[in-house]
Amino acid sequence: MEILHNILVLLHFVGFAALFGGAFVQIKGPSRSVNPAMWHGVLTMLVTGLLLVVSLEMGDGNVNHMKIGIKLAVVIAVFVLVLLNRKKENVSDGVFWGIAGLTLLNAIVAVFV
Repeated sequence: MEILHNILVLLHFVGFAALFGGAFVQIKGPSRSVNPAMWHGVLTMLVTGLLLVVSLEMGDGNVNHMKIGIKLAVVIAVFVLVLLNRKKENVSDGVFWGIAGLTLLNAIVAVFV
């Protein structure tokens, strides 16, 4: 069960890297959009995050439900922003910084809460 948990954590990190990296490379660009890396990153984060909680609940892992609830709410907000804007050529600065900021907030909650 521990190997499954470690694989899920690794894939969760890969999802974060794709989502945040997909946004980060566009910071200096003239226009910003939701690229495929961001879309696949948020999907990976959502699915692996849910699977991590399920695996912890099934095992004897200690689950901080408040932390999980906050992280779930944030990743759902990011998912909705990415989903609604992934077909657009350009997104507004507010949407772009919302995606990047909420993604970073999710990492901060994961580390410090």
